[in-house]
Amino acid sequence: MTAIAPRFGPQLIRLLLVTAVLTVGLLGALAGTASAHAALTGSDPKDGAVVDVAPREVTLTFSEQIAMGDDSIRVLDPSSKRVDVAKMRDLSQGGTVRYAVGLKPGLPDGTYTVAWQAVSADSHPVSGAFTFSVGAPSATTATVPDQEAGGGLVGTLYDTVRYISYAGFILLVGGAAFVLACWQRGASVRPLQRLVVGGWVTLTAATLVLLLLRTPYTGSGKLGDMFDLGGLSDVLDTKTGAALVSRLLLLGAAALFIAVLFGAYAKRVTEAEAEAEAEAEMDGEGNAEAGKAKADLAFGLSLGGTVVAAGIAGTWALSEHASTGIQTGLAMPLDVLHLLAVAAWLGGLVSLLVALYRVPDLERAAVRRFSRIAFTSVVVLAVTGVYQSWRQVGSWDAWTGTSYGQLLLVKIGLIAVLLGAAWFSRRWTGLLGEDAKTAKTVEAGAEAEAGVKVGVKAGVDVVEETAEKDVAEAGTAADPERAAQLARQRTALATARKKRDRDADTERSGLRRSVLIEACVALVVLAVTTALTGTEPGRTQEKEVSRTGTEAAAPAPARPVNLTEPFDTGGTKGKGTLRLTIDPARPGTNLMHVWIDGPDGKPMDVPEVKVAYTLKSQQIGPLPVVPERLAAGHWSAGNVQIPMPGDWHLQVTVRTSDIDQTTIEKNVKIG
Repeated sequence: MTAIAPRFGPQLIRLLLVTAVLTVGLLGALAGTASAHAALTGSDPKDGAVVDVAPREVTLTFSEQIAMGDDSIRVLDPSSKRVDVAKMRDLSQGGTVRYAVGLKPGLPDGTYTVAWQAVSADSHPVSGAFTFSVGAPSATTATVPDQEAGGGLVGTLYDTVRYISYAGFILLVGGAAFVLACWQRGASVRPLQRLVVGGWVTLTAATLVLLLLRTPYTGSGKLGDMFDLGGLSDVLDTKTGAALVSRLLLLGAAALFIAVLFGAYAKRVTEAEAEAEAEAEMDGEGNAEAGKAKADLAFGLSLGGTVVAAGIAGTWALSEHASTGIQTGLAMPLDVLHLLAVAAWLGGLVSLLVALYRVPDLERAAVRRFSRIAFTSVVVLAVTGVYQSWRQVGSWDAWTGTSYGQLLLVKIGLIAVLLGAAWFSRRWTGLLGEDAKTAKTVEAGAEAEAGVKVGVKAGVDVVEETAEKDVAEAGTAADPERAAQLARQRTALATARKKRDRDADTERSGLRRSVLIEACVALVVLAVTTALTGTEPGRTQEKEVSRTGTEAAAPAPARPVNLTEPFDTGGTKGKGTLRLTIDPARPGTNLMHVWIDGPDGKPMDVPEVKVAYTLKSQQIGPLPVVPERLAAGHWSAGNVQIPMPGDWHLQVTVRTSDIDQTTIEKNVKIG
């Protein structure tokens, strides 16, 4: 489409540029909501667990099949050094997906960090990290990537190129379908040729870039790694890599299809038209033979083009959401059908827009044929879209409670706007079809008015032709500067005539405007669709919520814990009041203060204060904390590690003498 944009009118260029900018911005905003399909459902040791003896290995369990390399699981000690030694082992059985990595023997006490990264079955990267402790929690300097897999600059580039690849597919398939099914004479029209070839070039280039970006997208996140031949070799062994290579091979077949369409077929169409014009001077046999040859070639191109287009669409269906989850055997063919219907509708829409702006003699029959194809495509999209929505969303609550459902609602709203614009286009198309009938009806009653209009138009044409003739004669005798000026005047006259003729055709002008609006809305729909392909389906998000027991809503902000309890150790001067604070009372590092006050409210110095935390629901703890004495009656601990949120059981032991002590037990909310 970019190849022909400079030859459009200024209004069209401005509107398309504004729409493109808004679309890219929307794509970037939606990319931030994307999340992948697979999820970590369990580990051994568990996240935040404290074990007495260092384990021999760490195992991870996932919600679905994933692709992992030997370096996908890393275990770091408190000083950020790797302690995993053996290659990763696949322990998956039946429907359980589990991987393990061995650890060095004799690990010392402290907190260890497990960082993992993989590729989900629907081609999207996933990553995460958790901690466990041996003996007791400790401070750690281990660092993990501060961005999720598939994020950052590489993620933005990948999502943008994926959007461009969808656009190229739509222009290639939709443009070719428009020529074969709606306007066969368009095979020899240069703007339509540029459109289809531009779609092929765009899709081919985008596929190559996607293939190169897979290594940093699913791995390091560094843009320079896109030229790593070793990483590219690994990508070719994955399902997504195979799909991208298959797409490139199919695009080779598509190049042959384009060559025949705009070569031999365009020639056949031109010959058939020439035969039809000379039919009055012939016996009709030559015209029949030319028509049969053209029909045979059109049938072959239609059949071959459909197979190639379905194959290209299948490269998406075989590597993204349709290939995972429930009913994949039905979902993948319907996804192919969905993509073909999108291309026929939106690609044909752009082709019609190009023809309306660039070709003055587009037949009304071609517009009506596209209108019927667009209606059929919308029906197919509705049927396949309803099935996809049921399969991916899963429940009514997921429509508003998950990012996938919310994006799908946005897409449905945009489709409604698109259908509204299409309704106006169909009205203008109907008016085009009524022109011939109306002309015969009003011909007798409007002869005088028509004669006046024709006379005026003829007079204007004579004046313009005379001016052009004078300009040409003067230009031959003038200097080069004068000749250039006359050439500009000639161009201005031609432009004025063209604009006058265009403005006089009210129906065609209205159709151009409504189709332009459709094309702009379609750009935004394509952006939302691209974001949907990178967003975790609602059905899967709900399953993760049920597994983890967490709610989809954002958690309430953490508040400091403040605890005041009286105590009595039973000995002399054994009565007092305990005051304890935990700030900010959320997973991670916390600051704890303990104050001991006597019966008179003044600070009371005691020999020892000990604190322990236990999360009974997860069998974590007790995690001991020994605060330091800061002053009489005041103890503090500045690095209290609490691994996860929950209702923690707090035990505070206060000793007032060598033999007198008591333990205060309370439940506190963390996170």
